[in-house]
Amino acid sequence: MSDKNRVNELTKLLEQYNHEYYVLDNPSVSDAEYDRLINELILLEEKYPELKSPFSPTQRVGGKVLSEFEKITHKRSMLSLANAFNEQDVRDFDRKVKEALGVSSVNYMCEMKIDGLAISLDYQNGRLNYAVTRGDGAVGENVTHNIITIKSIPVQIQEQGNLEIRGEVFMPKASLNELNKIRIEKGEPLLANARNAAAGSIRQLDSKIAASRKLDAYWYYFVNAGDLKIKKHSDALLYLEKLGFKTNKERRLCQDIDEVIAYINEYQNKRNSLLYDIDGIVIKVDNLNYYGELGYTAKTPRWAIAYKFPPEEVTTRLVDIIFTVGRTGKITPNAVLEPVRVAGSLVQRATLHNEDFIYDKKLKIGDFVTLRKAGDVIPEVVRPIIERRDDKVRDFVMIENCPVCASKLEKVEAMHFCRNPHCPAKQIEGIIHFASRDAMDIDGMGEKVVEQFFNQKFILSIPDIYRLASHRAEIVEIDGWSDKSIDNLLAAIEKSKQNSLEKLLFGLGIKEVGAKMAKVLARRFNSLDNFASLAIDDLLLVDDVG
Repeated sequence: MSDKNRVNELTKLLEQYNHEYYVLDNPSVSDAEYDRLINELILLEEKYPELKSPFSPTQRVGGKVLSEFEKITHKRSMLSLANAFNEQDVRDFDRKVKEALGVSSVNYMCEMKIDGLAISLDYQNGRLNYAVTRGDGAVGENVTHNIITIKSIPVQIQEQGNLEIRGEVFMPKASLNELNKIRIEKGEPLLANARNAAAGSIRQLDSKIAASRKLDAYWYYFVNAGDLKIKKHSDALLYLEKLGFKTNKERRLCQDIDEVIAYINEYQNKRNSLLYDIDGIVIKVDNLNYYGELGYTAKTPRWAIAYKFPPEEVTTRLVDIIFTVGRTGKITPNAVLEPVRVAGSLVQRATLHNEDFIYDKKLKIGDFVTLRKAGDVIPEVVRPIIERRDDKVRDFVMIENCPVCASKLEKVEAMHFCRNPHCPAKQIEGIIHFASRDAMDIDGMGEKVVEQFFNQKFILSIPDIYRLASHRAEIVEIDGWSDKSIDNLLAAIEKSKQNSLEKLLFGLGIKEVGAKMAKVLARRFNSLDNFASLAIDDLLLVDDVG
């Protein structure tokens, strides 16, 4: 057998063994035999580099490092699902579906709503072409180099033509616990929850990081199912399994909405016993022929809905109330809590919004409180537990001066503001906002970096960002910085100069100019020069402004 044929044979064998181990959980060879074969392939690829494919089993352990993520436009938009929060919402969905179709009954497929990162896989003639994140639904990021490190995902399938498969990459609970143990040993901050851990792993430029995170994936949507004459979503899932994709076995085909409700109630009680985090149940019409008839709203399909579990509530103590200053000068009281785990993450802080919120809730410092995560995301203090209140609690008193610059605060209805334009906290928050992903998207310029450079007086205002190169020699000498890291940051800053007017206007943090208004203004005035020369009368002619 020629070396080329042996490489092909080893590649097929190792892909088969990966599928048996990571998808079927039924390996047919020992770890030692697998290691022997992978080492043989490594040696052959080193001897004949031209035979090494980017999708070779040897490349699935990571190693590729990107300088930046390529943007890819989805062939079909990756829409989000409308939410249902109670039984009535689910029954209303069923009623609307049946009314739209003019039928008396509909079968539904119920599936776990995995708490992870949505990914779309594109296959060309049986081989993985690319993997892309949801992004904004229209455009995502090419993360193929990280996706191929997840060994349950096939890089080659027995189906020709162009196929698109969508699913969820997630971090199992055991992987998160193991990773956090390692981070504790290294003195690194813990990862808050499995969803953030999965998303952060996939958005790494270095694929070795993703490879070390022990991620997994379930696939739930075959975009091209109709092209293959598949008529039911349940059959599409079976066909995905036949092609080698891992699907979630907890799914259930329900004959009517009563069975759907029973399924929801069952898994609401079982969710904590699963090996991965879920935050709800996805309910889909099973008959694919109905999808075209039901259609879509501007943002969501009408043939599916996501039932969201009620927020988990826990009890902890309100240790203190501290204050933060936003970029507009708004003062926000924040609860300092005894650390408690809720909805999969450790919580030690929660916003208390304003003084009226605190007084309306009748909160006192030292109270035991009920805590939950709104939408399983944002920590929220629900109520004090009055019956557990003791004589050690203290009344809350709103501050009168800015906690950072000591300027007198101004009260506007329920809110308090620092009006000092030179307040360091406002300046820092303004720079953070400008560099944020939704604004100028300067990769590597997060909160800690901005604070560090502000304290060093390298960046005291937005224009200083574009003069940072003059401090390169000083920055390289700071612990944690190297030639490579500062050069990457400077490259990201330079790249941001190519951003749209819309992103710039939003990033500047102009009062009343949010993301939507920035888009309106950018479309109307086209260039920064046009915008800078505006008169008030010009603005009054703009829809949503005048």
